[in-house]
Amino acid sequence: MARRHDLVGLTVLALLTVRPSHPYELHRFILDTHKDYVTGLPRSLYHAVERLARDELIVPVGTDREGRRPERTVYEITDEGRAELRARLRQLLERPDPDRRAFVAAVSLLGCLPLPEARRALRARAATIEGLLAGMEAHMRAVSDTGLPAILMLEVELERALHTAELGWIEGVLDRLDRGELDWEVTVEM
Repeated sequence: MARRHDLVGLTVLALLTVRPSHPYELHRFILDTHKDYVTGLPRSLYHAVERLARDELIVPVGTDREGRRPERTVYEITDEGRAELRARLRQLLERPDPDRRAFVAAVSLLGCLPLPEARRALRARAATIEGLLAGMEAHMRAVSDTGLPAILMLEVELERALHTAELGWIEGVLDRLDRGELDWEVTVEM
């Protein structure tokens, strides 16, 4: 059974856009940059590399050896892998999900999308959240009109607060992008 969000695989694809690497380098980079949404290391990383290679989203391009250490296979991302990375990122950015780690992962890797695509995806998410908030407000008014105690709606109030905060953050990021305050081209050394 396929996992709902393969955040480890997504991260591997993103990191291989920087430069070809072997899994140990990827593991170190994930730890060093605190990609805390990636769980189950190192096993999950090696499984993700195997899946991505099997699906031809990444390919081995050679081996690397340091001193007396064992050889390590170096992988690079394919054109299909780049397209898959962009598609997965757009989906995670555009569609709010109860698993908030998915959005954190997508934001962490946002720079893998061309700037116009990132803007469109964030705007789509903002529009979806605005719709969710309108629905929540209507639902809360309807429940309030029935005379039910407000304590029965605390979880809806919490979701509304979380969505409101996220919407404000997205609008702030879009504003910073529009003003040119965020560098889009970032060089990362692994």
